[in-house]
Order: sequence, then structure tokens, then C-alpha cells
Amino acid sequence: MSIANEIARQLREVHYGGNMTGANLKEQLDGLTWEQATKQVHSLNTIALLTFHINYYEAGLIQALQTGALTISDKYSYDMPTVTCAADWTQLREKALSDGETFAKQIEQLTDAEIAGPFLDGKYGSTYRNLTGMIEHMHYHLGQIAIIRKMVVG
Repeated sequence: MSIANEIARQLREVHYGGNMTGANLKEQLDGLTWEQATKQVHSLNTIALLTFHINYYEAGLIQALQTGALTISDKYSYDMPTVTCAADWTQLREKALSDGETFAKQIEQLTDAEIAGPFLDGKYGSTYRNLTGMIEHMHYHLGQIAIIRKMVVG
């Protein structure tokens, strides 16, 4: 198995299941109403906002791999459009899940040399560091989503 295939597998697992943690984004988001996804618990971020935040970075890396330019900025990573109905929530949830597969397919096209090499111009470190860092980032926020879901749904 190539490094690219292994990273793509891990990315799919955090999205759709099968990882060693037993947690995945799809399972945590499925069955939530838009009201539950946007429910504010104390001062915590909402599930919808965390979903947007995860997908913001993922979509940015998808675009970067396609274009060779990183155009996202941390300062916009929580600038979620308002979710006011079921259709808004469905669109947000489905984009986060479908981008997971898009990203995994892109990763599978990379050679081991590309993965070991610099990400774009190199100031961001290696491509490997950025891809695995994205998975780590998703697991971090997935844990938050799981806890908030228990608080919202019970």
C-alpha cells in the first residue's frame, strides 16, 4: 500500500467510519435536525459551526491541490453562513461528507515523492504534514462534536 493510499484510507475513516477510535463524522452528523446542529450549549461552538470549520480547511486543501495555491485564511474559518432551515443544514452536512471523498481521491493521485515533498511553496512544511494534520484536526473537532451531540440530543 502506498503512503497516499494509507492517508486517503485514514481520511475516509474519519469521515465514514472504520477507524480505531470508532468515531466518524457521518455517524455524528446523521439524524441531527438543523435546530440541534445550531443549538448553542454554554459558550461552546455549535455542531454546525464545527462542521463548517472542518470543511473550510478541507475544501481549501482540495482547492490547493487542484490549483497549486492556498487561498484560505484562518481568520475566515468560522465565518459560516447562517443555518436557518433543514435545507441549509443538509447542504452543509452533505458538502462536508462529499468533500471527504473528493479529497481522498485527490490524495490517492499523489506520488510518495509528492507527499514527502513541500506543500506548495514549502513554507507550510511537507505535504505529508499537511495531509495528516488535516486528519488530526478532524479528529480533534470530531471529539467536540460527539460531546456536544450528547449534550444536545441526550
